Amino acid sequence: MTLTPPAGTISIAGKTVSRLGFGTMRLTGPGIWGDPADRDTALRVVRQAVHTHGITHIDTADAYGPHTAEMLVRDALYPYPDHVLIATKVGLLRPAPDVWTPHGHPAYLRASVEASLRRLGVERLELCYLHRIDRDVAIEDQLAVMQVLQDEGKIAHIGLSKVTPEDIRKVSDGLTIAAVQNVLNMTDNYDPALELCRDLNIPYVPYRPLGAGNLARTHGILAPLNWLFSLGEHVAPIPGTSNPQHLEQIVAVAAGEA
Repeated sequence: MTLTPPAGTISIAGKTVSRLGFGTMRLTGPGIWGDPADRDTALRVVRQAVHTHGITHIDTADAYGPHTAEMLVRDALYPYPDHVLIATKVGLLRPAPDVWTPHGHPAYLRASVEASLRRLGVERLELCYLHRIDRDVAIEDQLAVMQVLQDEGKIAHIGLSKVTPEDIRKVSDGLTIAAVQNVLNMTDNYDPALELCRDLNIPYVPYRPLGAGNLARTHGILAPLNWLFSLGEHVAPIPGTSNPQHLEQIVAVAAGEA
């Protein structure tokens, strides 16, 4: 059965997917650390996102848990439906809860991609973001190993996360950027990369679209999501939740049913 995607569709990494995505960061334990309190519910939320609500853009990262979210995605969805895009990210160390440390050494990035391939159970990552540019490592070295992994067939498309317009311009001179993922919401409401991505025809994936739940509590879900969707057809937010009822509310708003 083909489900109607919430809020229409967008092309990301060569695949037509739902403009409303699902972020998996909130499926882990407190501090984005360790396993969820209720693993069965976490798996159910991921399955409902795809099989009940028609969300076909699933965003994860090796840093969530770390490793927990990727394994939940595999356990919930493998074998992955052909129409679903699984995007992941590499390039952060997680030494403790709520601690995120960029680490762009080429050997680490290669090892991280290889590990994500095994956890997700695939031979190629359809979309792999550089989670953060490590400012202590030459950006050329970080991108070079990502491109080598792409040439080897282990990454299909490369994305960037938490980057400036200058980063985007510099990187786009040497490779095709499949998507940009930056924070944007009604509180953190300015990102100059938004317009540049529109000009360069790069999908813009705002993370933390509901302000880590704060905006949903103060404004509801409708206003924050509608604000993001109004910014352009290249905008594809990835709200996340570990609550099935909350997911239903998000989808209803995105589909114009609430």
